[in-house]
Amino acid sequence: MLWVKAFHIVFVASWFAGLFYLPRIFVNLAQETNEAAIARLLGMARRLFRFMTMLAVPAVLLGLWLYLGYGIGMGPGNGWMHAKLAVVLLVIGYHHACGSLLRKFEAGRNTRSHTFYRWFNEIPVLLLLAATIFVVVKPF
Repeated sequence: MLWVKAFHIVFVASWFAGLFYLPRIFVNLAQETNEAAIARLLGMARRLFRFMTMLAVPAVLLGLWLYLGYGIGMGPGNGWMHAKLAVVLLVIGYHHACGSLLRKFEAGRNTRSHTFYRWFNEIPVLLLLAATIFVVVKPF
């Protein structure tokens, strides 16, 4: 079980690294006017999104293994796990939102400013903070 937990943590941390960086690329894309730079940033964003997705899948599967296979967070007094699972769903939704925004950039249909993406970039920080508090502190 400890091996599964260790790999879960590594994949989650790696996935979040991408979730922190991709919106930062969006900030640069929203400000950029040079076509060559835009093409380079789009290539970076595409590769990062693909890699993030490959990291997200084992992160989620290993988490499900811990929950369903080992029963971590099951039973009475484990309300924290329900809250954490809700956060995980929000993280998956954020990941999909990043993919949608990337497709808009690729199609040349971005309508948002770099300021929007600076704020958008803070969302995964808050989600990681919430998930970590639920898992470590177990407030309910």
